[in-house]
Amino acid sequence: MIRNINIFEFPLNLGLTKKEHETEPGVRKLPDWLRKFDFHKRINPKNVFRLEAPEYSMQFDEELKVRNAEQIIEYAQNQADCIISHYEKNSFNIILGGDCSILIGNAVALKKLGNFGIFYLDGHTDFIPPELSETGGIAGMDLAIITGRGPEKLTNINGLKPYIAEEHVFCCGNAETDDEEYVSQIINSGIHYFDLYQLRSKGFRNTAEDFLKMVEEKKLDGFFIHFDVDVLKDEIMPAVDSRMEDGIGYDDLKEILEPLIENPLCLGIEITILNPDDDKDGIYTRPFVENLIQIIKK
Repeated sequence: MIRNINIFEFPLNLGLTKKEHETEPGVRKLPDWLRKFDFHKRINPKNVFRLEAPEYSMQFDEELKVRNAEQIIEYAQNQADCIISHYEKNSFNIILGGDCSILIGNAVALKKLGNFGIFYLDGHTDFIPPELSETGGIAGMDLAIITGRGPEKLTNINGLKPYIAEEHVFCCGNAETDDEEYVSQIINSGIHYFDLYQLRSKGFRNTAEDFLKMVEEKKLDGFFIHFDVDVLKDEIMPAVDSRMEDGIGYDDLKEILEPLIENPLCLGIEITILNPDDDKDGIYTRPFVENLIQIIKK
């Protein structure tokens, strides 16, 4: 990759509900954890920008039926400002979470920059309304929110609804396919949806290339990749909030991400949900960092 690389650190964990044994979800530590394994050093970015996140809370909004809505909205606005103020045309931006709710601020920034698509690579769809959520965690409904479904306060920040049009999204890799009500939400949307098994059948590179064709046909200004590490097989990445046994391997990841990252219209990638507290010796993080660097720096 010849373009300048910038890293943005958004260590937000307010989109997750903490587990009984936790004081707070450990995904907040992700940027510092990757730095410990020389991710930043080897990527060698032109700049590193960081926006500190508010303290963890479990505040439930009775009206919106979600947790921490006000703090997440405020953080999303600050995130968008941070991205816009440091945006460089033709740069590649690596955005480190945090949880998946950081997509909201990133999507607000994308809307301000133009008309963008999203390649959503995740072990879940994150496309449900609050009433289907067991926890009220916004990280489980971020894709619905950025495409305009959900509480108006979240979907229409600064009057920009929808941040991304449904038909400009590919959602790939969902392994939670047994729950019919859960899956029906995305099947009945305008999103191009390929669960894990459809993705394997269609082919990883083919799916990426079809997405790029869509970007070209719709004459989009560019696109952004969401990569939740829970899309990886549990045996290679169990350090996540919501574990699923099945998933993709590193060869599959390379096949799907390389054509996307190599494309000049790719504004960047966000990486979410890796929890350092669940990988204290770095057994899973080391190969993750190695593979990711190979893909990005190819």
